[in-house]
Amino acid sequence: MTMNKQMIDKMGYDRSITMFSPDGRLLQVEYAKKTVKQGSTAIGIACKDGVVLVTDKRVTSKLLVPEAIEKMFRVDDHIAITAAGIISDARVLVDRVQLKSQQHAVTYDSKIDVLTIVKEICDMKQICTQSAGLRPFGVSMLVAGVEEDGTIKLFLTEPYGLYFQYKAAVIGEGEAEVEPMLQKGYRANMTVDEGVRLGLEAMKKFLGVNFNFDRVDAVVIKQSDKKFTQLSNDELKRLSK
Repeated sequence: MTMNKQMIDKMGYDRSITMFSPDGRLLQVEYAKKTVKQGSTAIGIACKDGVVLVTDKRVTSKLLVPEAIEKMFRVDDHIAITAAGIISDARVLVDRVQLKSQQHAVTYDSKIDVLTIVKEICDMKQICTQSAGLRPFGVSMLVAGVEEDGTIKLFLTEPYGLYFQYKAAVIGEGEAEVEPMLQKGYRANMTVDEGVRLGLEAMKKFLGVNFNFDRVDAVVIKQSDKKFTQLSNDELKRLSK
């Protein structure tokens, strides 16, 4: 009887996002973090002259059209986002911050700063950790951009609403393998081209024989023009040499 009661209690903590377990955990949040670790790998690198995002689109079938898989999102010319986990969750958050960016531009006649976008995403994520009937967003996001004053920013947002600024970061299934490569290969004075090269090398080592350029997406935002630029396969091949 005692065992059955313990199982029932555990199921209660397991199913309700608003209920802490006796050891102070929100189990639904922990499940969301595990969902992210099953998502395809995404890498962000802040360089001296811009910021780089490289992501695995996980094209697993010859019948899939690689160009139709969306893992890179343009918030504004100067801000890009990629994600790992449930990408449909990411799209909802991206739609929200795209609107906020447009409203800011109309109201203040200036570009929105990267941290405001990050806080908007994380506020929405955090609400879903304390509201009954909701579930946490099962997605981590890398938010990269160049501010109007030329400052280069890269943030990682967790499923439960916490965020950190990084020099280089990785999310998704390749996190454990790719992070040591970034720690070893990252330099504060590296250029955007070198950042793309490092991201591709890390992706090649992680994916192994499954790597091909149709499977990878890369976006750069350079300090000089502050423009969201998606690299073609030819450009990726050139930079990977």
